[in-house]
Amino acid sequence: MYEVELKVETDHEPVRERLDELGATFLGTVEQADTYYDAPHREFAETDEALRVRRETVDGESSAVMTYKGPKVDAASKTREEIETAVGDGDDAAAIFESVGFAAAATVRKERDRYRLDGYTVTLDTVAGAGSFVEVETEAEEIDAAREGAADLVRDLGLDPDEQIRTSYLGLLLDDGDAGE
Repeated sequence: MYEVELKVETDHEPVRERLDELGATFLGTVEQADTYYDAPHREFAETDEALRVRRETVDGESSAVMTYKGPKVDAASKTREEIETAVGDGDDAAAIFESVGFAAAATVRKERDRYRLDGYTVTLDTVAGAGSFVEVETEAEEIDAAREGAADLVRDLGLDPDEQIRTSYLGLLLDDGDAGE
């Protein structure tokens, strides 16, 4: 399965208003802390991969997931293979990684307002140290159709898909030197 995603840096209020006009379903707000790991056997920055533990809080309830993201598969979006599984305890997952030689590289903290519209998740992200972004994403096996649908939805939200950012939040923070623990 592929995560097909378009991300644009923008102010949230006009997008929030447009989502309301389009009848999007508000799914709630979530706080996330994503800790990314460096591998002892290859350089993820060079292979365009990522391994992370995400700690998430929704309505006071905490959970954690472990995610592997493969290299981007096209030049037109942030589409990549994504494998994700829940873990019972984010701290234990982190301890396992570190015990076998993976080192915590950086933590990305964000607050996300999530919406559902036309089969896509639209997320209004406020990323500590990076700014405000809108992501339109879905999981798909057919990448081209999903990417075109995401671009259409970005346009419907009053944004330009040609202004998308293909750099991850981690990459943006590392470029700015602001991705500390």
